[in-house]
Amino acid sequence: MTLSQSLQGRHALVCGASSGIGREIALAMAAQGARLSFFARSANKLTSLQAECLASGAEAAEGFPVDLEDSSALAAATANMLQQAGPVHILINNSGGPPGGPLLQASVDDFLAPLRRHLFAAHYLVQQLAPGMEKEGYGRILNIISTSVKEPIAGLGVSNTVRGAVASWAKTLSKELPACVTINNLLPGFTATDRLDSLRETVAGRQGISADQVEANWLSTVPAGRLGDPQELAALAAFLASPAGAFVRGQSIAVDGGRLNGI
Repeated sequence: MTLSQSLQGRHALVCGASSGIGREIALAMAAQGARLSFFARSANKLTSLQAECLASGAEAAEGFPVDLEDSSALAAATANMLQQAGPVHILINNSGGPPGGPLLQASVDDFLAPLRRHLFAAHYLVQQLAPGMEKEGYGRILNIISTSVKEPIAGLGVSNTVRGAVASWAKTLSKELPACVTINNLLPGFTATDRLDSLRETVAGRQGISADQVEANWLSTVPAGRLGDPQELAALAAFLASPAGAFVRGQSIAVDGGRLNGI
């Protein structure tokens, strides 16, 4: 039996596609022949990504500028996307992480925007798209979250909390979704993205050390001895989205160079 990794004939919606991990996932799925829709705030970046995906092999590609924190705008963009591109077979829930800082210094309001962007937007999209997936007989939902759902990361209190909520939400849904629809979480470790660059500078300022020293401290905990490449996580996402990934369900999979200590 040959297990296909092709995404030809499949329509993928990638959230947070304008940069970093989301962008690389879109390109990886384009290379497998998927039709692509993108959600992100930057219209200019989505236009550039559209051209790159078409050049990489996408059947079609279209960007829909939207702020995932704006529920009304998200509803309008989702309706527009479905009308233009048809049912979605693959949903990538991905968005930038919350600011760093100790949990005890976070106000209740500090949780609201990240919850809207990560949990609430993802829940809305699943509710809107899962019926179409069931009708089509094919669905893959992937949430890009963090290794903090396994081991909380110091100095990222709000992020740890929100990411953990998304992981528990996804595990619950894995028991409720139709048999043809899978849901899984991908947990990036220290990955070379703009988000990590920003976090490195924040930690350096808070600890009074250089950014290079911050990175050295991080890498001392990573057996692979380097930062992850977003393309490495994107390759796994493309596999899980394919027919070959059909029996992986309700899992949180770390892509972290071996940093986590748990089995």
